[in-house]
Amino acid sequence: MAAKKKAWMMVATVVAAVILAGCSTQVKRVGVEEVKDISGTWNDTDSRLVSEEMIRDSLSGSTGWIDRYGMTSKKAPAVIIGNIRNLSQEHINTNTFVNDLERAFVNSGRVDVVASKSERGDIREERADMDLNAAEASRKEMGKEAGADFMLIGSINTIIDASDSEQVRFYQVDLTLVSLSDNRKVWNGQKKLKKDIKNAKFR
Repeated sequence: MAAKKKAWMMVATVVAAVILAGCSTQVKRVGVEEVKDISGTWNDTDSRLVSEEMIRDSLSGSTGWIDRYGMTSKKAPAVIIGNIRNLSQEHINTNTFVNDLERAFVNSGRVDVVASKSERGDIREERADMDLNAAEASRKEMGKEAGADFMLIGSINTIIDASDSEQVRFYQVDLTLVSLSDNRKVWNGQKKLKKDIKNAKFR
């Protein structure tokens, strides 16, 4: 009887181990450019497509805003990142594609980027600390910040058409560079994305 009980306990242990193994988290590394649409909502592929389009359009010679500014000012334009409004029904982290665009500006050598309003606080705090504690030769003075020539602003809008378990989700991302001296819009970038989702479980 004891042997039989012991055998059943061993079987139960094996079954439990199999069940736990089936429920354990499994992770597979994939390439960052591999398209993986799971929920149908905004994802990393959408962000990448937006950043690629905006980088290509804003730095291309066809728009000409960089060259026009350089001809009159004899220097590279300085851009500051403003408010990118998410007007969609989803939570969308706009920093992912905006940071890509900012990086492309800096690495191109044709556009300067100055610290945003949210970034300047830490920098000014460090500069104030240097004023008290750093050697004079390495101290950075207050009041010598580079001003921006243009501000990048924009928005994300969505349109959702749904019937039963099917949805069509349309995204439109608009980015604009506005002259801080006279409010002229010198560049308008736009990217549209559309998804047809079957068996949608969200609205």
